[in-house]
Amino acid sequence: YVKHSDFMYGELTDKKTIEKVRQTFDNYESNCFEILLYKKNRTPVWFYMQIAPIRNEHDKVVLFLCTFKDITLFKQPIEDESTKGWTKFARLTRALTNSRSVLQQLTPMNKAEVVHKHSRLAEVLQLGSDILPQYKQEAPKTPPHIILHYCAFKTTWDWVILILTFYTAIMVPYNVSFKTKQNNIAWLVLDSVVDVIFLVDIVLNFHTTFVGPGGEVISDPKLIRMNYLKTWFVIDLLSCLPYDIINAFENVDEGISSLFSSLKVVRLLRLGRVARKLDHYLEYGAAVLVLLVCVFGLVAHWLACIWYSIGDYEVIDELTNTIKTDSWLYQLAMSIGTPYRYNTTGSGQWEGGPSKDSLYITSLYFTMTSLTTIGFGNIAPTTDGEKIFSVAMMMVGFQMISFYYWATQGPSSGM
Repeated sequence: YVKHSDFMYGELTDKKTIEKVRQTFDNYESNCFEILLYKKNRTPVWFYMQIAPIRNEHDKVVLFLCTFKDITLFKQPIEDESTKGWTKFARLTRALTNSRSVLQQLTPMNKAEVVHKHSRLAEVLQLGSDILPQYKQEAPKTPPHIILHYCAFKTTWDWVILILTFYTAIMVPYNVSFKTKQNNIAWLVLDSVVDVIFLVDIVLNFHTTFVGPGGEVISDPKLIRMNYLKTWFVIDLLSCLPYDIINAFENVDEGISSLFSSLKVVRLLRLGRVARKLDHYLEYGAAVLVLLVCVFGLVAHWLACIWYSIGDYEVIDELTNTIKTDSWLYQLAMSIGTPYRYNTTGSGQWEGGPSKDSLYITSLYFTMTSLTTIGFGNIAPTTDGEKIFSVAMMMVGFQMISFYYWATQGPSSGM
């Protein structure tokens, strides 16, 4: 690469080519030329010149990328047997009208390959933060079974994985905390499809390029496999195991079932990959607000599941087989008219209480009011475990509000 300012037009520089170059810049186009330029010592040099406009996030051209390749040897401006006795002007004139075969030798790009005028929607939908820059002239050559990590198929697939990851981030804590037995065939089939898609994602990741430390696109199959095995393979493998199918069998031991249900929480680690893919959205103000709202709702959902688990664990004293009247679950059951009752003739266990829907809505209501520091007091912690968790939740809410202020106002606001 060389600077355009290092060269000058001369008497033998084709005037039509100069005009074409000027029109290319004026019209913000991409084009390529063979042009004769002069060094500062008036030495003529033939160049193959490529011009490509660079656009910003507002789709406006902010600069041009000009590439110069020295093709003087191809043009043969030096005296040889066929031009012996010719003047310098005559030899250069023959070079000007020489065959354009050098274009094929240099494999130039046509306009369809050079123009990368991405739409705003395409930029938003592109999940990978390490995609090729817009001025990248051509895609690297890859083996037939290797997928480019920024191609249309991989982008669509990443969106599918993103949606399913948020689905698991919502449903896994709920199923673990509320101990929902997956006997519903429809939900079992849906979760099985999710597991299969995550399994296919593992296979695709073994055949997808990645960006190396030097910014280059790595397409070597061996390097791709080694990189994936060292990074996300274990987490992805644990996240696609069919825990729900195992729990669906009636003869599964309760302890093993609880273990598999707990292991499903490992799927939440996939959110780390989501965060890595979404980090380039932080330059857009509206995207930051949407992401913050989603994160706030997701955290409130997780805390609601934990809040219910604490209440469910403490509401019944297993040693004395009595119910704790100071638990928030007992007080909620009494206030909505669905009290707990002890079945002395049947199972010999405590039954009744609010429905799971009511319990979840109430738990989410409490976590939302605590995180936003509103706290109406109609749902309040009473036991030691509930109070400790509430203190921790208030600290999380304070940190989230501080981060929200910092993200919207900027670090220069004094926070």
